[in-house]
Amino acid sequence: MPKIQVTNLAGEVSNLDATSGNTLMEELRDNGYDDIEAVCGGVCSCASCHVYIEGDWDKKLDPRGEDEHQLVTSTDYFKENSRLSCQITMTDEMEGMVVKIATQDY
Repeated sequence: MPKIQVTNLAGEVSNLDATSGNTLMEELRDNGYDDIEAVCGGVCSCASCHVYIEGDWDKKLDPRGEDEHQLVTSTDYFKENSRLSCQITMTDEMEGMVVKIATQDY
């Protein structure tokens, strides 16, 4: 069960005890991070679960797939460390990962 640090849109920082095997989107949505809409439910057909993976963590994750790349790069708030949280499956190795919720533009 990795503990990750999450910054919401108001700039409030909190720690989240995530469950390995769930997606980051599920963990954020199910633990009261209302800034994550998750409109499509995690099937990579919108960008309403857009987050920034801070520090070196973006380099430690599997690269974006083509669908994720197209969706996330089309947002107004795209950065090089942008990811769709529905495409990140939590693992114990993600202990200490730092995530910032991006402004959603769906």
